[in-house]
Amino acid sequence: MFRPTGFDDLTNKRVGIFGFGVEGRATLRRLEGITSDLVIVDDDPSQEGVLTSAQGGLEALATCDVVLKSPGIPRRRGDVIALEDHDVAVTSALNLWLHEIDTARVIAVTGTKGKSTTTSLVAFFLRCLGEEAHELGNFGQPPYDPDVDLSSGWLVLEVSSFQSVDVTRAPGLVVVTSLGSDHLDWHGTLEQYHDDKLSITRASGEHVTLIGDTPELEHAVALMGGKITIAPADDTGLAHQLGLLGAHNDHNVGLAVAATSYLTDRTPDQVRSAVRERAARFTPLRGRLTLIASRARGSGAIRYVDDGLATAPLPTIAALEVFADDAVALIAGGFDRGVDYEPLLEELRARSAPTTLIVIGPAGERLASLCDGVVAVVRSNDIDSAVRSADEALVEGGVVLLSPAAPSFDSYRNWTERSDDFARAVQRVIADR
Repeated sequence: MFRPTGFDDLTNKRVGIFGFGVEGRATLRRLEGITSDLVIVDDDPSQEGVLTSAQGGLEALATCDVVLKSPGIPRRRGDVIALEDHDVAVTSALNLWLHEIDTARVIAVTGTKGKSTTTSLVAFFLRCLGEEAHELGNFGQPPYDPDVDLSSGWLVLEVSSFQSVDVTRAPGLVVVTSLGSDHLDWHGTLEQYHDDKLSITRASGEHVTLIGDTPELEHAVALMGGKITIAPADDTGLAHQLGLLGAHNDHNVGLAVAATSYLTDRTPDQVRSAVRERAARFTPLRGRLTLIASRARGSGAIRYVDDGLATAPLPTIAALEVFADDAVALIAGGFDRGVDYEPLLEELRARSAPTTLIVIGPAGERLASLCDGVVAVVRSNDIDSAVRSADEALVEGGVVLLSPAAPSFDSYRNWTERSDDFARAVQRVIADR
């Protein structure tokens, strides 16, 4: 079977683009001038001018030499496997790009939680040392998009487990932040998720795999490739200076310090010193424990915190740990992708501060069935009613925390829409009081 190792290998080939979202459109731009023999297919029937999977699209893809699959389409889905049974090579635009680029310039950041924050930290730390750095991948634009000038500088990519599984050429540095349970609807099992998540570390090419100093990652070393190096959590208070809350961010900062030190041949202390001088310029990511508003309530105050990027149990657990001593009304739930909520249940059970769980969506309903009798549970139909219920639960103040532990796809296009809705609901509740 023909296996391309770069975009130039697609010259005059019949190429399929399977999935026509952000990545698919960037792939189309990248293929301009390489081949005009294209088949574009998407599962969504509302895409104008694009073949749908259910109405001839899969048959058309089977006539291609190569299909470039977008990350959202599961690698082991039956129709994808059927394409390879028809001798159609299935790969990704990211994989082709990695075969073409100088991988010594590329830093891939992956993990169940912390990858967005760590991606932004590595890029910021590099800039603090006078280096040019681009944030790419899930964090921003696809790196293979010709509209992006990547002719110089470090290339820092946030990489999901969806993307890792198609990568056969490793970046020069792979950073793994954490390992928990996520995307089981895509991967099938927890074991397969872990194997897929870490597959980028086993890809070909000389590289370093930098992992956080956590038990779950140390236990998974057998699944990793590359030269494995463990980065200790930062214990100097740098995360606090950067406006980052929680012990988990000490691990993220520790990884970013170690990565920057390795890339620039500076000592960790030199990196920290440069970052401290510019710490006020760092803007923490929206949706990561972001304070939306606060107001007086009883003898205390209510803080409304958006942790909408927490789409899996692990980051929600970390958020609850940040507010261990506060009364919390946790808004959780959304699209149910079958992850294990037992660790989150145990975290809620262990809390000594008053805790109310307000659930939304199918994932919330499953979480509620686990947590009934452990904490107070309120079922809500939407974000507006959830915020009102959370506000009412905190009689003497505390934290209204949106940390869903689930994706937003049951009601929203993405997590940002859900967070925007949360912020609007908060303002409505405050205005009504």
